[in-house]
Amino acid sequence: MRRKVIAGNWKMNMLPNEAIEYIQSFESMVKSAEAEVILCVPYTDLFYCLLNVQGTNIKIGAQNMHFEENGAYTGEISGKMLKSIGVEYVIIGHSERREYFAETDQTVNKKIKSAFANGLKPIVCVGENLEQRETGIAEEIITKQTELALEGLTNEQVKNTIIAYEPIWAIGTGKTATADDANNSIKWIRNKIAEIYGEEVAKEVIIQYGGSVKSSNAKELFTTSDIDGGLVGGASLKPEEFSKIVNYNK
Repeated sequence: MRRKVIAGNWKMNMLPNEAIEYIQSFESMVKSAEAEVILCVPYTDLFYCLLNVQGTNIKIGAQNMHFEENGAYTGEISGKMLKSIGVEYVIIGHSERREYFAETDQTVNKKIKSAFANGLKPIVCVGENLEQRETGIAEEIITKQTELALEGLTNEQVKNTIIAYEPIWAIGTGKTATADDANNSIKWIRNKIAEIYGEEVAKEVIIQYGGSVKSSNAKELFTTSDIDGGLVGGASLKPEEFSKIVNYNK
């Protein structure tokens, strides 16, 4: 049975002192959580968070990485650098990276391969915008994104890739796909993986939902057949609210 994985994406928020205070209050709220708990934090918070989650069940992830290990890439951070300080997870291909920073399906694929080469676990984002959804091509868009993201990976690597389905029209808007709609979209992704890599691989891949997840809708979303947790944005900035999402089943 697939485990639930619930990750908070802080985006460009939280100074180190704020991150430390957050973890100090949050860790006691989620210590008995059945789901795997991840905080994906800004680069400047990584080291402080890693120190402060020691002895807890909270994992730490980064929000992006470069696909090269080193070189003349001013301002970039490599997977090798992240691994060297103890980071376990990294978000790749978030819609904001695609929209604002020219991320492509090809660079997403390179980053996933680099993440695995450096012992990191990728959380790979796919999702359609409102126009694509309304014109009936959502399935085509998200399954193609998935196919291109995973291209060239081994079956074992695909099994260990976390995919976060994030309908772009629901990120930060307060709009949420219904549980049935989100579950059906995730089934499309799982079916595409089965088509390419086989049923056994597809059954093991963890696929999250992201898009205005909050404590009031977490249980409905996370108890569907194919949604394996969430990638949570704004609601993850408040320890109490995020802990309710993590503990959705209690």
